[in-house]
Amino acid sequence: MAAPVHRGTFREVFGYFATGVAVVTAAGPTGTGGLTANAVSSLSLDPLLVLVCFDRTARTLPLVRETRRFAVNVLRSGQEELAARFASKIPEGEKLSGLNHHDVQGIPVLDDALAWAVCDLRELVPGGDHLIAIGEVTALHHDDGEPLVWFRGTYRELAD
Repeated sequence: MAAPVHRGTFREVFGYFATGVAVVTAAGPTGTGGLTANAVSSLSLDPLLVLVCFDRTARTLPLVRETRRFAVNVLRSGQEELAARFASKIPEGEKLSGLNHHDVQGIPVLDDALAWAVCDLRELVPGGDHLIAIGEVTALHHDDGEPLVWFRGTYRELAD
């Protein structure tokens, strides 16, 4: 008989799944905001869809709900401080302050991101303590470089 599954073991097991690191940004009448996420994935090529998992208590979520728009900014190797900034509890309106960014279709995107995609929110699907946002891509861009990778609780470099 299998042993009971515990939350800590669950986190440890899925820590073995290497992921990229992204900053999800949004803007609306009440201001701007963003959060660090690694539960991000392409979903469909026809139409072009992505998914982002938001903790139900994420302070950026009300902006996304309000405007039904967001951007996924894929971070590049060496941007650990940027990931920490957007994961912090500093006020939402201050997260983009002093950072090089520009608006694409009214949504802030980070100038130094490895890649970004601006999305229209199509659906929010309940998933336990998270909401799964499905977004349709309306604009995207990428540069050359290496991604910031998260593996077993720490940032890593890709090996050649």
